[in-house]
Order: sequence, then structure tokens, then C-alpha cells
Amino acid sequence: MLSIRLPPDIESRLDDLARATGRTKSHYARQAILETLADMEDAYLGDRVLERIRQGEETVLTADDMWCDLDD
Repeated sequence: MLSIRLPPDIESRLDDLARATGRTKSHYARQAILETLADMEDAYLGDRVLERIRQGEETVLTADDMWCDLDD
């Protein structure tokens, strides 16, 4: 179960869309989350990996090393 607060203008737009299409607001909220979750994971989790790289806690390969590994 998830409960979110939306700014009034967004809530109104969502209400209008739900009424016009006969779908629920939850349907559209779920669709929006499903469509953007992977991008958000990449962005936020990528920041953590980048920080670990900067701190020397992650192994980084050059492109040449990667291609050599793939050829083996």
C-alpha cells in the first residue's frame, strides 16, 4: 500500500485524466512509477557506484581491457 500527496494542480490533472478515460488515479500512478522506476534506479544507484569508484572501492576496466576480456 502506498499513499502519496500531490500538489493540487497535479491532483487535478490526474482527476481529469481518470474521469476522461474511465480509469482510476491509481492506475495512472502505477503506470508512471513502472515507466520511470528503472531510470530512477539507474540514476540514484549509479551515483553510489560512482562514489565508490572515486573512493577506489570499485574495480574499473578500460575499454581496451574490456574488449580483450571479451576476446578471450
